[in-house]
Amino acid sequence: MSSQDPVAAFRIEAGELLDQIEQGLLDLGHRLDDRDLVDEVFRGLHTLKGSGAMFGFDALAEFTHHCETAFDRVRKGLAPATQELVAVILSARDHMRALIDGDGSGLEATGAAILAELQAAIDGVSDAPLATESAGAVPAVPMAAAGSGSGWRLSFRLPADAMANGTNPLMLLDELRELGECRIVARTDKVPPLADLVPTECHIGWDVELRGDISRADIDDVFIFVMDDMELSVTPLEAAADDGPGAAPVAGADGSAAVQDIAPPVLAATDSAAPGKSPAATPSAAPKSGESVRVPAERLDELMDRVGELVIVQSRLSQLASGQASASGNELALRSISEEIERLAGELRDTMMVLRMVPVASLFSRFRRLVHDLARETGKTIALSTEGETTEVDKTMIERLADPMVHLIRNACDHGLETPQDRLAAGKPAAGQVHLSAHQAGGEVLITIRDDGRGIDRERVRAKAEAQGLIQPDQAISDHDLLQMIFHPGFSTAAQVTNLSGRGVGMDVVKRTIESLRGTIDVTSKPGEGSTVVLRIPLTLAIIDGLLVRVGEGRYVIPLGAVEECLELSLEEDLRSRGRSFITLRDRLVPFLRLREIFDTGTRPDPHQKIVVIATGAERVGLVVDQIIGSHQTVIKSMSPLHRDVATFAGATILGDGGVALILDVVQLVTLGQHQEERLRAAG
Repeated sequence: MSSQDPVAAFRIEAGELLDQIEQGLLDLGHRLDDRDLVDEVFRGLHTLKGSGAMFGFDALAEFTHHCETAFDRVRKGLAPATQELVAVILSARDHMRALIDGDGSGLEATGAAILAELQAAIDGVSDAPLATESAGAVPAVPMAAAGSGSGWRLSFRLPADAMANGTNPLMLLDELRELGECRIVARTDKVPPLADLVPTECHIGWDVELRGDISRADIDDVFIFVMDDMELSVTPLEAAADDGPGAAPVAGADGSAAVQDIAPPVLAATDSAAPGKSPAATPSAAPKSGESVRVPAERLDELMDRVGELVIVQSRLSQLASGQASASGNELALRSISEEIERLAGELRDTMMVLRMVPVASLFSRFRRLVHDLARETGKTIALSTEGETTEVDKTMIERLADPMVHLIRNACDHGLETPQDRLAAGKPAAGQVHLSAHQAGGEVLITIRDDGRGIDRERVRAKAEAQGLIQPDQAISDHDLLQMIFHPGFSTAAQVTNLSGRGVGMDVVKRTIESLRGTIDVTSKPGEGSTVVLRIPLTLAIIDGLLVRVGEGRYVIPLGAVEECLELSLEEDLRSRGRSFITLRDRLVPFLRLREIFDTGTRPDPHQKIVVIATGAERVGLVVDQIIGSHQTVIKSMSPLHRDVATFAGATILGDGGVALILDVVQLVTLGQHQEERLRAAG
């Protein structure tokens, strides 16, 4: 039996539901008359409300109920879908997320403000202002007018497993009450004796007399998610032979009794004190639990096959160890088992790597909302397009790419794209384009962010670089190096600072983040045609190819992707270069670091030291080591909390002999080498 916390499971499913609602709203923003999208968003809100109430998230259920009700008016054609309504529901979606993640305390003012905006959005387009329908401050949208004397008689029974599947009968009855005057009788004729009672099954049926100007579609909406499995009978009251407005309650078959007689013509403004909602039912704040990832079943089957083969090989090894095989055949059998284990280890590694891979669509989908909000904030018309969403990347990589890409997209929308007026004046369409694409190339994934805006102003970049002393006036510099200037800390060419960007904070962080993922970032730009940023990142961070080296008595791993070449540093050259730590490499001075000194090994250098030249982007630095042991496939382990702040190391790995080797952080070492170079140059 699974021991998963049901509340934690609800939070996961609610998060996915919120994502679906958000995507539906963003699509609806482009196609306001799409009835399927309206229905999709309504169903999402309806499900979230019901599930939230079932798991004790009363604040969420109550808040979502107002959004659902307002959206129901759109669904029934009583109000049109508008950009304002979509924007408000998107804000409400964020509030729902906060209510799911926490316990709702301290968020009342935010919720009330959003509901007031929702009221205004509905009032602005509705023929019948909501303010006349409810004295409350929150939207109160009546489903139907009561008191016409007409109505329906319902008889329904839910499937036995309805509650186990998440359906709350009380919520359905509450929704019926919202439609009009309602008289409910519970039918208990099928409740089994106590000894046979299964508490998780629903044994009760209900007869309901519903009065008011209510359509059959309104009733069907209440049961929309259980309609296929339930028993439901609906007949007009006029068809009943002897029933009238003042008739007695619907007769229960055996021992039935009236449950409640409530006739709310409109929705209550707030219902926080509703009976039956005990404080104990209020969910606690979201605990920090382990993250999860959905895995296709066939991939798990493949993993299970590999584990099964491994068990068989282990059995063979045990048999060999117990001496049951003949002595003469031991060596041959042991070699065979060793080869089999090596094959299985490789296949298990590949299978596990695939399990961690997720489509990049999960990353791109986050930016639809970002671009939508940026368009509203900047007053620009921005169209986002994507390509290659099925490209798969390691889950950890996806998470760490999110923030850098947010920054790049904000820059593209705020600085890159022109206003509609400027675009029309330049002969462009009024709507600016931001295009995201991803594709795999060997062991790398290339993610591209492209806009069709004004492009990077090179003259302004050069002037700013000269003003900051990054280059000398009239110094020759390649176009690539000039564009790389935008990644220097504090570098900004924005004419004015906005609340989106322009302070020169962020692009340097973007570059450092990408490089910490062992990736690179390239920028190209054409005046008047836009800019393109390409992120090159490895497929995974879990296992890398490394170069195993020895420094003193310790062994270290250098990521092989950063290694350019290896040179020998003779003792004479080592003594001659002391004090400057530079080598001449193809007519270019390259600084090098003596790792023995940085790590303070206290050992004498080997007579035949080596220099491993590593690079990130255009920056290169040499690392002096005592011995190059060879290539090593490295399984990356996280540093302990005690050592996590040691910037020189990116992690650790376990070697074949059980020893531990630290993995060098190439980005930090190159930065250290550049600082050393600057100090030496300043000293003359």
